[in-house]
Amino acid sequence: MYIANDKRYEKMTYNRAGNSGLKLPAVSLGLWHNFGDKDSYTNMEELCFTAFDNGITHFDLANNYGPEAGSAEKNFGRIFKEHFKQYRDEMIISTKAGYWMWNGPYGDGGSRKYLIASLNQSLERMGLDYVDIFYHHRMDPQTPLEETMLTLDQIVKSGKALYVGLSNYDGPTLEKACAILEELHTPFIINQNSYNILNRTIENNGLKKTSAKLGKGIICFSPLAQGLLSDRYLKDIPEDSRIKKDGRFLKENNVLENRETLLKLNEIAASRNQTLAEMALAWILKDSDITSVLIGASKTSQILDNIKALENTSFTKEELDAIDKISIK
Repeated sequence: MYIANDKRYEKMTYNRAGNSGLKLPAVSLGLWHNFGDKDSYTNMEELCFTAFDNGITHFDLANNYGPEAGSAEKNFGRIFKEHFKQYRDEMIISTKAGYWMWNGPYGDGGSRKYLIASLNQSLERMGLDYVDIFYHHRMDPQTPLEETMLTLDQIVKSGKALYVGLSNYDGPTLEKACAILEELHTPFIINQNSYNILNRTIENNGLKKTSAKLGKGIICFSPLAQGLLSDRYLKDIPEDSRIKKDGRFLKENNVLENRETLLKLNEIAASRNQTLAEMALAWILKDSDITSVLIGASKTSQILDNIKALENTSFTKEELDAIDKISIK
């Protein structure tokens, strides 16, 4: 049986999610990739062990993670049952619903019917009584915002989630949703959005500014732009890379179009005695409005390398200006 490292909390930084009482590790583990039915179960175990042994207490999932949809939750549930049950109160486990999950009119969106059914399925797959954070995964213009928020409130009151979050919302919709949730006294604490040096969407759509104003945390997925902001693609495209193995979200032309930018960013990272990936994560974590970054990993060494970003999250104005000049098109 797995026994956790008794020094696991010594080096990790924990940040409060907005104005809430909940702290998350500055680096969290996302199970979007590498936990599907086609992946190695032994490797999944090792990824989870390495994460937890180094203070990563937060494991982030969604109903449709895989492939196939549901398989990441199923595989994580097996790992939890076999190795982590005794550590449940030390763990933050989150999941989401919002994108397509099953056929028919009730298999995606933001309706009460879909969200409650999906969470019940997620809990069954993972073998859990509750999740710590349950997110609505995307804005749904076809469902009244009040219905979605009332459902999130009901989910907390039912004991199936401790906190709720919103994912892929923009600033104006976030503000409307937050007003409803505050009136209901629902513990809404965090937003999950894509954010990295190459993707500044939340700076432009009001989400980042509005979250800070409302006292809500932000956890960032794709902080390395699907691996672009690492050293794997600075020279060529490795045969064992995500592009070669999957290709759904990162394609060869993405690398070719950004290689000059990546090389210039890598020069700044080297001047800071960091790898490009370390600097990319540090760049996000420099901001006190950010609670955590969600890393994905296919190797345990990647987790250990990414944690090194916490050793230096300070930037000079000159460095920040140079990064902006290179990356903002």
